[in-house]
Amino acid sequence: MSADHIQISIKLFAIYQEVIGKPEITQKLPVGTSAGDVLQILIDQYPQLDQWRSVTRLGVNLDFVEADRPLQDGDELVLIPPVSGG
Repeated sequence: MSADHIQISIKLFAIYQEVIGKPEITQKLPVGTSAGDVLQILIDQYPQLDQWRSVTRLGVNLDFVEADRPLQDGDELVLIPPVSGG
């Protein structure tokens, strides 16, 4: 990846997977992009996801993180909305 961009993978679950239609996507992003920025990018592309923003947990490389966590090249971001069932 170039010095001014990173590439990450985004794992999608529940409503995110249903709306986007895939379990995983890759994204090329500017250096300095945060986990929350990626969530906003997806909501901009798929506005129906906005209702899930406040209840979505963010994970990077198997750790829960805050939205302001900067991403690094090769990171795996997971978007985890609330799920129900048993």
